[in-house]
Amino acid sequence: MARKPRIEFQGALYHVITRGNQRQKVFKGTADYQKYLQILESYKDRYPFFLYAYVLMTNHVHLLIETRDTPLSKILQGINQSYTMYFNWKYVTVGHLFQGRYKAIVCDRDAYLLSLVKYIHYNPMRTKMTKSLGMYPWSSHPAYMGREGVKGLVDTDLVLKLFSLREGVARRRYREFMEVEGGLKREEVYTTVDQRIQGSEEFVEKILTRYEGEGSERGERKVYSLSQIGSAVERCYELSIKELKSSAKTRQISFGRKVFSLMAMECGYKGNEVAEYLNKDPSAVTVHARDSEKLSIPINDLRKYLENKSQ
Repeated sequence: MARKPRIEFQGALYHVITRGNQRQKVFKGTADYQKYLQILESYKDRYPFFLYAYVLMTNHVHLLIETRDTPLSKILQGINQSYTMYFNWKYVTVGHLFQGRYKAIVCDRDAYLLSLVKYIHYNPMRTKMTKSLGMYPWSSHPAYMGREGVKGLVDTDLVLKLFSLREGVARRRYREFMEVEGGLKREEVYTTVDQRIQGSEEFVEKILTRYEGEGSERGERKVYSLSQIGSAVERCYELSIKELKSSAKTRQISFGRKVFSLMAMECGYKGNEVAEYLNKDPSAVTVHARDSEKLSIPINDLRKYLENKSQ
């Protein structure tokens, strides 16, 4: 399925995952971890943003960032390019250090902020790199425990105030929160809607409506009409438009609605536009977006059919 454009707006909360190209190590020693944190701090000063959590692993990085005036893409481009230049110079290598496309998931702050802080800080323990959180030096966990290594790098206040307005009490409750096992599992973190969003149906609809509205203001053209997409589903999957719009819920018809909805949204239609065409509730279309990665093959087939028809 075609890569979705980044969702970027002021005040967005992102869970960013940047991996080494072809899973190669991006940190080979203590000096490398320190250099990355120095660069991270430098860009935080240059393009102010809030950093709520981070962890540096041997071949990837997790960051929990809330943007302000500067788009995330500009921030990450600067950080990754600067560190790559350092790494290539130090180890006499050339080429890309990081994968070309980092993952940036827009997250529902109210539902996921604390859970993501916990998930990020637990990475070294899940991978058996350390036996306790306090023993791993390359995460923001020490900042929450009052042992900040890089002054001012991590914005702990917002998270700690969720536990208590009194700093000492907040740190104690944070520690207790971290000591309780459980929390988000890996599959929950990476199960996103539209490949880019993590949150409730209401949150997803709000983000997609806002983002799609901004796209419409930029004058983005819809390549295919909804009728053309419907006709393509008819030809490729032997499902009539009448069946797609009906109240029937057979497996094949439900599959057809999902493929139609995903193709339509890829073409620039808003969720409520798709829902109106199908005579369905907009929340149902939002749910369909959760299956975008699972349905990448049929979407590709449908796209090829539409492209061939338009030639």
